[in-house]
Amino acid sequence: MFNKSLDQLHESVPVQNKTGWRRLFAFIGPAYLVSVGYMDPGNWATDLQGGAAFGFQLIWILLLSNIMAILLQSLSARLGIVRRLDLAQVNRETYPKFVNFCLYILAELAIAATDLAEVLGMAIGIKLLTGLPLMYGTIITVTDTFLFMLLQRYGMRKMEAFIFVLVATIGGSFLAEMIIAKPDFASAAKGLVPSALSPGALYIAVGMIGATVMPHNLYLHSALVQTRKIERTSAGIKKSLWYNFIDSAVALNAAFFVNAAILILAATAFYQTGNQSVAKIEDAHALLAPLLGSKLAPILFAVALIAAGQSSTVTGTLSGQIVMEGYLNLRLNPWIRRLLTRLVAIVPAVLVIGIMGEGRVDELLVFSQVILSLQLGFAVIPLIHFVSDKNTMGEFAIKSWVKILSWIVASILVYLNANLVFDFTKAFLIGSTPLGIKILLVLLILFFFILLFYIVIFPIIQSKKKQERTALHGAAVELDWSKAAPIDRIAIAVDFSAGDANLIKSAIAQAHIGTELILIHVVESVTASYFEEVSDDEESRKDRERLAQYAETLVQNGYKVNFVLGYKNRVKEIVRIVKLTDAQLLVMGAHYHYGWKDYFFGETIESVRHKVKIPVLIVQQTA
Repeated sequence: MFNKSLDQLHESVPVQNKTGWRRLFAFIGPAYLVSVGYMDPGNWATDLQGGAAFGFQLIWILLLSNIMAILLQSLSARLGIVRRLDLAQVNRETYPKFVNFCLYILAELAIAATDLAEVLGMAIGIKLLTGLPLMYGTIITVTDTFLFMLLQRYGMRKMEAFIFVLVATIGGSFLAEMIIAKPDFASAAKGLVPSALSPGALYIAVGMIGATVMPHNLYLHSALVQTRKIERTSAGIKKSLWYNFIDSAVALNAAFFVNAAILILAATAFYQTGNQSVAKIEDAHALLAPLLGSKLAPILFAVALIAAGQSSTVTGTLSGQIVMEGYLNLRLNPWIRRLLTRLVAIVPAVLVIGIMGEGRVDELLVFSQVILSLQLGFAVIPLIHFVSDKNTMGEFAIKSWVKILSWIVASILVYLNANLVFDFTKAFLIGSTPLGIKILLVLLILFFFILLFYIVIFPIIQSKKKQERTALHGAAVELDWSKAAPIDRIAIAVDFSAGDANLIKSAIAQAHIGTELILIHVVESVTASYFEEVSDDEESRKDRERLAQYAETLVQNGYKVNFVLGYKNRVKEIVRIVKLTDAQLLVMGAHYHYGWKDYFFGETIESVRHKVKIPVLIVQQTA
């Protein structure tokens, strides 16, 4: 049993009673929280490097990434809307514990890489506006933990409004930058045509994809859509899917505009002016004023950078909460979770700045985006499996053409990542690194490729096993509850042991007012074996008296009772009396027998239940 995703915010936004535009606006919001991850400082680093080094050539990578993002985020939203579970929860439901633990670690790495980019981006933005050193700016970013707590206290819609303002700030800043830069849009349009990539361009391209299609956003979106209280009907779910698709398309296209604007700005200001080596955010900020002839441009650049970093902290925290609760079923206080996430990001940032200097920060930003890209397959592949499963998604499972397109996207991502890993490993193995570390790296890469292969085939194998079980037992049967009738006669086989009380109580639990209880006991004395019902030995008399006492006690308590004594053969007599009294249910007691006793005492129940055509309730007696 799973806790609700983002429990405090779950179904906190009602949409049922709204119509027209008001209904659409009620659904709009989750994708904007997701979209900030597509325009965070990590994107800036890869977009600036791509534009400065390769001009407009990589715009098609941004477009491809955006199309992938819209598709994958729509799948994530579909999973959350239909199943009311987030991606982490469905993973925990599907995969074995060890695989889930590996997926959890990878998801946490992705979130840490995201937060690292946010920390560095905000620290750079603070430095650009105030001149404060990066080390101090990095430490200051810890304080945004309290901002998240404040936003969560005011509810989902206020949080979405805050993010929307930040997104509008980023978009407005770059719109102004584009007006100032006056780029050649005809040349930029040529960048939409796919072209071959050099190794250097491939590294930046994979970083762009990693910065655009972010694994933690797939977890986040599947939970955020559950903040809407929708109608749980087929029509209600279909409307919700449509409105959320509109939300995703609009929000992610806005993110594409921001990323394209950064790349076009870098290509215009740096690549076309011969400053192709500009790869740092700080250098780009410093050169904007002299190259564009405007003092406003660098200020807008810094403001947008801070807005991008700040908005991403909210989504990073929510993603961490979703991943931890979904995979581990572990719930931490949100501010503790936020503080831990931020500290995990700050430590490597402080180490790089302190040991290697501020000049290596942009390299760390790009590397964080490549790390994100490497995690993508481990989030995308399970997602495609889950939304394709007709057993759990029903009529809302994705169509065949969407499934094919999704697997093509997943294949592209895995292929690009595999190429990147291959190039990196080859360069690493040629170097002077100690042999032990080289072997460890190779084993680690092999492990992750095996893990990736496993998460691809495991759901397929499980699906085939389910089909085999269905074929073995036949198709599922529709149960007709309308034919269920009350039980009017219950036969109870008593043996005058201490367990009879439990036996009779169990029978009464199946009865209704007016049900007749038929007490049965079989006399197995030598006399009874020969004379049967005419026998008058002591055992027969005592057994009849006990049955009469049982019946009298039950009658005094308001029950309708009859009793019948059988003779000689226990199995045959119980079957005979059941048929004679037209009983509809037989209640028998089973004792704790072991070894050879099973062959004697257990034989009665087995033989009786195969010879009667009514249900048999077996009540376990005490030892």
